Amino acid sequence: MSAGQFLLVLRARWKAAFGTLAIALAIAVALSFVLPKKYTAFSSVVVDVKGDPVAGTAYPAQVTTSTMSTQIDIVQSARVAQRVVKTLKLDQDAEFRRKWQDHTEGRGDITAWIADLLEDDLTVTPSHESNVINIAFTWPDAKVAAALANAFAEADIATNIELKVEPAREYAAWFDQRSLALRADLEAKQKRLSDYQREKGIVATDEKLDIEGARLTELSSQLVQIQALRQDSQSRQRQSSGDNETLPEVLQSPQINSLKTSLAQAEAKLQDIAANLGKNHPDYKTTLSEVESLRTRISQESANIAASLGSTTQVNVRRENEIKAALEAQKQRVLDLRHQHDESANLENDVLTAQRNLDAVTQRLAQSNLESQTQQTNIMPLTIATEPVKPSSPKLLRNIIIAIFFGGVLGGLNVLLRERLDPRIRSEDDVMLMFDIPLLGTVGSTKSIAKSKQLPPAAEPYAI
Repeated sequence: MSAGQFLLVLRARWKAAFGTLAIALAIAVALSFVLPKKYTAFSSVVVDVKGDPVAGTAYPAQVTTSTMSTQIDIVQSARVAQRVVKTLKLDQDAEFRRKWQDHTEGRGDITAWIADLLEDDLTVTPSHESNVINIAFTWPDAKVAAALANAFAEADIATNIELKVEPAREYAAWFDQRSLALRADLEAKQKRLSDYQREKGIVATDEKLDIEGARLTELSSQLVQIQALRQDSQSRQRQSSGDNETLPEVLQSPQINSLKTSLAQAEAKLQDIAANLGKNHPDYKTTLSEVESLRTRISQESANIAASLGSTTQVNVRRENEIKAALEAQKQRVLDLRHQHDESANLENDVLTAQRNLDAVTQRLAQSNLESQTQQTNIMPLTIATEPVKPSSPKLLRNIIIAIFFGGVLGGLNVLLRERLDPRIRSEDDVMLMFDIPLLGTVGSTKSIAKSKQLPPAAEPYAI
């Protein structure tokens, strides 16, 4: 059916279409006056979505969008609705309790049931390109609608605070338990270090190790010196086995030098006496006896010095052995001290590590305690809902417009249905469509043709 044919049908059956439209308008007007009035109150909150104030960076747009979506979901959550029920004490209201009894026969949680009931009348929408969330609540009572809208905004803020505080409290409790364990571990490690230092007599490990190291160096130097003295005394001792008078000690001895001087004088005197008095003279014999005595004393003194070299060598050997033993003992002591130093350092490192762990956990504990006590959030009330003056529904003008639209559509469908059940010829095109024969011409008005419901059964093949 073309648009022209539809207009012809609509023109012919306008009463049916107008009747359908009138019925729709009547129903809309009746419902507008019969349905109970409802009032919608509006409140809004603003979400402070910023970057990190410490780092001076801004969050990307994706984070802002995600935050706004999350806040809308929080407002629409059952947790917020149940908080509203408890805040306004709706679960104690007699009317709500009666409805709950009628619908559930007293089964289930009345708070959850009322919260589900309130969620049906709640509308949460974000403002266009802003961080504002609009909260609308519709209720038959204007005062109650305003109270519920404000209650949802306040419950949203309180829930956001809880969502920040509750994890912080859990973290604080965990960090508190962890700090107790770390403090016990630190005390145990400190006691272990103290016991070890007391057992080993360690006061200042580094200072004691330096002193013992210096002593080891000194003993090493003494050993080198005594070894040099021992080698020198052994060399002189070997030299004394040949000619004692050539020993440096003999040559440098004041006593032997004095004896040699006396010997030289006695020998000179002996020569004078032999030359003047002869060898048989008593003075010659006395002087000769004196010379022999001096020579004997020189030999004895040289022998004594040579013998003393052997004693010196023995003393040097004994001192070398003693210093070697002392050096080995000192080496062992230094090694023990180094081992004690390393062990003490490990224990001190354990104590420092335990202290650092305890400090870190204590710092996080203090931070979590502060966060668990905070009452600040990034959600702030923007507008407070007031008691609406005019009802939001039913709206007469809107209902009339909707009735006109649907009435017109239903009227058109009514006309088409009637036309399908009772077709009529209303134009030349209808003749060709209904009988599939060519049209040669028309005589008079087509109204007379339109009045007839159908053509005779034995129609002529051509119509004039």
